[in-house]
Amino acid sequence: MNNQLTWLDKAIFYEIYPQSFYDTNADGIGDINGITQKLDYIRELGCTAIWLNPCFRSPFGDAGYDVEDYYTVAPRYGTNEDLVTLFREAHKRDMHVLLDLVPGHTAVTHRWFKESMKAEKNVYTDRYIWTDSVWEEPRGMGCIRGISERDGSCAVNFFSHQPSLNYGFYRPDPDCKWQQPMDAEGPLATREALKDIMRFWLKAGCDGFRVDMAGSLVKNDEESKGTIALWQDIRRFLDGEFPGAALVSEWGEPDKSLVGGFHMDFLLHFGPSHYNDLLRCDEPYFSRRGRGSAREFVAAYRENYEKVGGRGLICIPSGNHDMDRLARRLDPAEMKLVFAFLLSMPGAPFIYYGDEIGMRYVENLVSVEGGYGRTGSRSPMQWNKGLNAGFSSAPEEKLYIPLDDSEDRPNAESQCADICSLRSEVKRLIAFRQKHPALQSRGSITFLQDGYPLVYERACASQRIRVVINPSGEEAAVSDTGGTILYKVGNAAEIKGDSLYVAGGTAVFVEA
Repeated sequence: MNNQLTWLDKAIFYEIYPQSFYDTNADGIGDINGITQKLDYIRELGCTAIWLNPCFRSPFGDAGYDVEDYYTVAPRYGTNEDLVTLFREAHKRDMHVLLDLVPGHTAVTHRWFKESMKAEKNVYTDRYIWTDSVWEEPRGMGCIRGISERDGSCAVNFFSHQPSLNYGFYRPDPDCKWQQPMDAEGPLATREALKDIMRFWLKAGCDGFRVDMAGSLVKNDEESKGTIALWQDIRRFLDGEFPGAALVSEWGEPDKSLVGGFHMDFLLHFGPSHYNDLLRCDEPYFSRRGRGSAREFVAAYRENYEKVGGRGLICIPSGNHDMDRLARRLDPAEMKLVFAFLLSMPGAPFIYYGDEIGMRYVENLVSVEGGYGRTGSRSPMQWNKGLNAGFSSAPEEKLYIPLDDSEDRPNAESQCADICSLRSEVKRLIAFRQKHPALQSRGSITFLQDGYPLVYERACASQRIRVVINPSGEEAAVSDTGGTILYKVGNAAEIKGDSLYVAGGTAVFVEA
């Protein structure tokens, strides 16, 4: 991929779960106009871009990841014009907006799927993956069947109401005549439909897409060669018509996604990244107990970093709508060190709404719209100490998800006024990153220690900064770390000779 977008060099993303962010019409559900009204809050924090979770028309069996109409904003969020206004107002503030694109499946209520269920052949017959007989299951995939006059079972990607769109099979099984190659008419039509959707929203003013399950589109594709080729074709289309469009993949294998044409790839909360060894396990590395380990994370990161050879960006989020909140296992002082880490790593950082104030995971909630155990991380944003924490003026029982009912729940207004708060520290760390090129997206990284403390060096042509993070409760000394302390988070740090002495619970940035 040769189309590097310069605005990504300093990008700091803020992920918004629209139904839980800010409600402007008192129906208990956040909306697009609420996001527009809060743009100044996001920009004041220092974030330069937004990732907006799915906002399209949907039956909401999976919180909008089951799309019924890719071209229409869900009425509960507002209108297409409201979304265009959000794009326009964000651009006025020199911010960018990425929409969440779900290319792998739709809702069962989508018009395409309804047409594909018909017995007579039509243009949508091969839009989804159907077997030839209702008695045959697609191997390795779940399915829905017995739902229509069409004889066959339809593959699903996850929930049973999410039929899998057909992009073809990289290696069709000759014993399964229904498995179509990637260049068959049906798979190619699906790919062109995806381009049309992207074309529509890019013309409307969005700046690109975060792509859900980007590595799963082509089936029987163990080495992802077919899926990479598909995305390379999408990239050529974008470079020809929308060269400024950014693509972020939910893939977790940057050596594949970045070759496929994505600008950025997430380290996922599942799989081999060991990212959550740091934040979400019984003994997180960032706990002051000092019983965790960053070793496997560092090894996995090094491996991915070397594989991509500096091409594209590997991104680490504070969390997202599928993960436990940071605050479920870490306290505000520990989270300050987490953000010192996140905001000093290469790639564009992503902050999940509310993580900047340490919003908690709300325990024991009944599942809402397919959230299940994830529901506790999707509770309404806590803006102030007022009615419904400032999220909505609706009666409490109408709220999309119940609020954290703790008397001491954090809120944005109080933390904005407190220079010692988590949010104030996050704001300072963002500003510090933006001031120093070595810490930004494309600065190189060299890990020097992977125990307590964690030590790595960020560098660019004009600057070298050593980052020393000691989450444990014990003081640590780091040799060969002389220079100037540029910034400190937490407790004490002192350079004596060529060694740095770092108190427990402290992060230090030293310029050589």
